[in-house]
Amino acid sequence: MYTDVVRLRALGNGRFVAAATPDKGPRMFGGQLLAQCLEAALTSVPPTRPANSLHAYFLRPGDVNDEVAVTVTTVRDGRSFSWREVTAEQAGKELFRVLISFQEPAESPLYVRPQMPTVPPPQDVPFTYDQFASLETGTEVHNNAFRAIDIRYVNPPTPGEAATETQLMWMRIVEALPDTPSLHQAGIAYLSDTTLIDPILLPHGLRWQDADFGGTSLDHAMWFHRAARADQWLLFVLDVETTGGGRGLASGRLFTQEGALVATCLQEGLMRWT
Repeated sequence: MYTDVVRLRALGNGRFVAAATPDKGPRMFGGQLLAQCLEAALTSVPPTRPANSLHAYFLRPGDVNDEVAVTVTTVRDGRSFSWREVTAEQAGKELFRVLISFQEPAESPLYVRPQMPTVPPPQDVPFTYDQFASLETGTEVHNNAFRAIDIRYVNPPTPGEAATETQLMWMRIVEALPDTPSLHQAGIAYLSDTTLIDPILLPHGLRWQDADFGGTSLDHAMWFHRAARADQWLLFVLDVETTGGGRGLASGRLFTQEGALVATCLQEGLMRWT
C-alpha cells in the first residue's frame, strides 16, 4: 500500500530508512523515490511550508528487494522559502538526488492558461492502463496493482499505430488516506511518475512496452500549484515535447475533477533499443 511505501524510519540527523518497493519488475519505480524523498524533506520544514517545486535526477536503477537509505540536507531556510537536497542510496551507491523548494503560502493574482480538457468522468472510463499495456505486450500486466494506483485510460492509442494527440488518463491512489497534507503532496509526486515518459515513443508508432526497448527515466521536474488529495481522481494530461539524440521529453499536467490545475511536470527519458 502507498502508506507503507512512504512510512520512513527516522535514524536522526536527517537520515531515514525507506521501504523496499512492492513492485515486482527489474527496477524500482521512480515515483517511489520521489515520494519517499519528498516525505522525508517535508519532515524538516514547518507544516506551513509545502513544496512548491522539485528537480530530480535518476542516477542508477534501484533493487526492488532492498530498503532505501534517504538523507536530507538543509541548503537554506529563508523568510519565505526553504530548500532541501535529498539523496537516496542502496548498498552505498546513490540512486537518486533531488533539490526541493518549499514556500510559505502568499497571496497573488490568479491566472491559469491551460484548461482541463473535456473528458468523461472516471466512473465512465472502464479501460485501465494495465489493460492497455497488456494489449501492447500480449501478456497480462499488473504493475499498478503492486503500486495501489488506479489508472483509467481515456483515449488509448491504437496498437501499432503512431499517435501525436494528447494522452489523457484519470488516476488516483486506491487506498483512503488520512487528512495529512504531506502524504497527499508526496502521493501526487508518486502518481506523477506513472506513465509520464511513456508517450515519447507514440509519434514513432512504438511503445514503451516493446520487448526490444530499454528506455528509462533520466530526470523529473515538478511544480506544485495548489493542494489536492492524492486519493481522489486526478486527470493526467500528457504531451510529447520532442525526441532526438537518444532522448525524449514529455510534459504532464494534473487537474482535479473540478478543473483546478494541481501540478505541472516535465520528464526526460532515455531512448535505447537492445
